[in-house]
Amino acid sequence: MKLTKQQRVTLRDKFGGRCAYCGCELGKTFHADHIEPIKRDWVNGGCEHPERNTLENFNPSCPSCNIVKSSMPLESFRKVIAGFIKSLNRDSTQYKFAKRYGLLEEREVEVRFWFEEFTN
Repeated sequence: MKLTKQQRVTLRDKFGGRCAYCGCELGKTFHADHIEPIKRDWVNGGCEHPERNTLENFNPSCPSCNIVKSSMPLESFRKVIAGFIKSLNRDSTQYKFAKRYGLLEEREVEVRFWFEEFTN
């Protein structure tokens, strides 16, 4: 579904001009993310769930969140984010070094999306 200019304005304003996931302010070039993925078939064209290709199934997203979320459902995306600290500790020397020097502090918190806070 290609959104019209007016639909993009409506989508951008859905959560006060902020990314539905991380809450950052959206610039002019934001992504329209399928909340429930449609899983495009790049080889044969089309998608697995064309019935999900509706304006109601879109969230405004910053490019970073949309790229990481990819075609995951929300709960899978939440689990991936929750696992970032573990993978940073395993894979990133810079992260471990910054932690050692007190430049950051790890906290165990529930991953909550901006739209969950915005609508409550």
